[in-house]
Amino acid sequence: MNAQEIQAKLKAQFGEAVGELSEAKIDPFVTVKADKIVEICQFAKGEAGLDFDYCEDVTGVDWPARNLIEIVYHLFSLQNRHQIALKVETDRAQPSVPSVQGVWKAANWLEREVYDMLGVSFTGHPDLRRILLPDDWVGHPLRKDYQEAGGYHGVSNTRFDPLVRLGQKVEEERKAMAPPAPVPAPAPAPTTTTAPAKKESPNG
Repeated sequence: MNAQEIQAKLKAQFGEAVGELSEAKIDPFVTVKADKIVEICQFAKGEAGLDFDYCEDVTGVDWPARNLIEIVYHLFSLQNRHQIALKVETDRAQPSVPSVQGVWKAANWLEREVYDMLGVSFTGHPDLRRILLPDDWVGHPLRKDYQEAGGYHGVSNTRFDPLVRLGQKVEEERKAMAPPAPVPAPAPAPTTTTAPAKKESPNG
């Protein structure tokens, strides 16, 4: 199936809960209602002809100006070799979306990463906790307004400008590869002239 046929089949089943197909892009997507995401995913996986048996990725995008966060599900059918992306929008102030880990076990860790990085709660998830950062980390680093706290338990998170560091590394390597400076030859020892001894006259 192509993307248009997949969208049409989903819309025929779920009506207004399924939006229009995006304009032609590398990854065509369909925006669906958050409260229907689990049903839609179950249908996408189990319906003959769709057979989306592989959840490639679950990611998120922060949109502060729109006051929402998008959750993006990249689905692939190993049997039919077709794909589609589903998008769900959730309120940025209290982002919450039903978990689809019951449909694809792979979504378990993928949803935990979105929770960790963007602070989205996945209701029904059996073990929703941070997966990349420590449990006591403050904030969610992929939020556009995230501010670093200056370190973690005494460990600095100050970053060097990569271009400056690259310049330093190039200079260090240049010096390491440079031939050693020639050792100057020792200066010749000064020569002294001794006057011949004066012979005394036999007559004094």
